[in-house]
Parts: sequence; structure tokens; C-alpha cells
Amino acid sequence: MRFVRKMRGKVAQPPGTLVHVGDRKIENVTMGLTRYNNDTMEEKEMKSPGECRTENDFKGVCWVNVTGIHDVETVEALGTQFGLHPLVMEDIVNTFQRPKFEEMDDYIFTVLKMLYYDKVEKEVKVEHISIILGDRSVITFQEQVGDVFDPVRDRIRLSKGRIRKLDADYLFYSLMDAVVDNYFLVLETVGEEIEELEDRLLVHPTPQILGSVHRLKQEMIYLRKGVWPLREVINSLLKSESKRIKKGTRIFLRDVYDHTIQVIETVETYRDMVAGLQDLYLSSISNKMNEVMKVLTIIATIFIPLTFIAGIYGMNFDVMPELKWKFGYFAVWGVMVVIAVFMLIYFRRKKWL
Repeated sequence: MRFVRKMRGKVAQPPGTLVHVGDRKIENVTMGLTRYNNDTMEEKEMKSPGECRTENDFKGVCWVNVTGIHDVETVEALGTQFGLHPLVMEDIVNTFQRPKFEEMDDYIFTVLKMLYYDKVEKEVKVEHISIILGDRSVITFQEQVGDVFDPVRDRIRLSKGRIRKLDADYLFYSLMDAVVDNYFLVLETVGEEIEELEDRLLVHPTPQILGSVHRLKQEMIYLRKGVWPLREVINSLLKSESKRIKKGTRIFLRDVYDHTIQVIETVETYRDMVAGLQDLYLSSISNKMNEVMKVLTIIATIFIPLTFIAGIYGMNFDVMPELKWKFGYFAVWGVMVVIAVFMLIYFRRKKWL
């Protein structure tokens, strides 16, 4: 229902109409510009989309990072500046758009899901991110401040590796690689939580743990939705004949594809493990109940013959052989104790205790 309510704003709208779909995660939109080549590097904050007119007069790579996609006017202005198709801009502001790849005449457009693990709330957070590759520029749109691109920024600032020596397609690859690599960190944390829940279920299963299992199932759904389409995206990039992706960069993209396959396999493994946690909870509860029932059954079984004896001597008959015997009371107690001990020994030998 939450998804339906958020999509109502787009119902009956013409194709290409910019309507932000999702939560507004920050107040103000910020735009950062990073320009670099093998010799120089410059970073600055932009106040208007018009400042992006740098691709033609700068001999290097320009990276424009837009934080905050709820302001559709800013997105539209940037899209007009870079010649983006209205349907592309529509996908940028729709946070429910699945990961996708589109090759246009002047640029390559991709949609990804950036994942985080909130250790305070113990849940996976999903952020919608769009990456556009031009001839000598890369534009990224994200929902909120904070991302997984800091290692890429550090490599640009410190001129580490080959990123300052290569073109925009290598920056495009580096950003995608950072997103995929962060999946491993998220999965590692989720895997640790699964193991912790498994240990707790074996020792002391509670309804609260079952609630955690259901939450984990939802997180695995988020992970699967974010990862599975990414395989198709990278595969389409590898098959693309676009000249914007150089031959040398395609080798690195194949490495990202391999990582994506590994992530998908891990997600599927964890899904099976989470599904098994619910079965483990039911089994643990059932075993615990069986232990209780076994103890109660043994106690009831022991008292059946004792109740039988007590019932005989509790009958209101005047003529009974042992009623007037002065050792009758102690004899009955002795018989009861012997029967109880004999039954306990018998249960022990049968390994019912």
C-alpha cells in the first residue's frame, strides 16, 4: 500500500512528466563538480546548473554529482543542459525504478541501487542512483548526502592508480565498481546477523527472534531487487558497441560482472538460510514442547499405578483384608515407592529419560 500511495502522483500523467516518487531525504539540492586530467584536478560546489558548461572548454574528465532528486526543476534544468531525454529524467526522479541500462545517441544511462546497512536500526537502506556517461563527462544523481564513492574521490585527489590517466568511461566503471563492492560489505553484515540469529534460535527461541527473522526476509528482498537486475545492466554494457566504452575498460567491466554474479549467489544462499531460520524456529519450539510433554508424560505414567493403588484403598468398604493390619500403611507406601523406582529405572534403560 505504501508503494501504491507514492505512485499515485504519476497515475494518468503523460510520458516524460517529472514527478518525484519516493521519500524526500534531504532539504536542499547540492551539486558538486570535479574536473581532472593527468596534470590537474579541481573540485567545487555549483550554485546553478548553468555552471556545468565545462565539457567543451576543459581537456579532461568532468564529474557532476547531484545530491537530492526531489527537486524536479533542478533535475530538468540539468537534463536540458546535457540534452537528456525526458524519459531518462523521469527515471532519475523515480526511486522505484529498477536497475536498468539505456544507450542513447549522445550518452549511456544506467540506474543502480546503492545499499547501506544501518547498524543502529539493523536494516538495509536502499538509495536510488543514476549514472550518465557522456563523451568526456559523468553525471551522477543520488538521493541523500553520503555515498560509497569516497575511495574514488580519494584516487582522483591523490592521483592513485590509473583513473587520472584514463577517460570518462573508466570513471563510469569505477563508480559502478564502488557500488558493487559495497554490496559485499552489506552482505557480510547481514551474514553475521543471520549466524547470530541462528545461534539464538538454537539456545532460546522467542517470538522476538521470529520478528527479526521476518525483518531479515524483507532485507533479502531489497537485496535481491537491487542485485538481480544489475547483472542484466552490466551484461548489456559488455555487449554494447558504444564507442564511449573503450576496449580497455570492458576488461574491468567483466570483473564487475563477475563480482555481481558472486553477490547474486551470496544473496540466494542467504535467502535460503533466512527461510531455514523460520523452520529452525518452529523446530526449536516443537522440540522444546516435546521435552516438556515428555517430562509431563513420564510423571503422569509414574502416578498411574500409584493412583490405582490409592484408589483401591480409598474405597469405602468395611471388609478389606489390609484395613486392620497395623503395617498396612507402611506396606502400601513401600509398594508405591518400589513401583516408582522400578519405572524410573525402566525409562532410563529405554533412554526415554
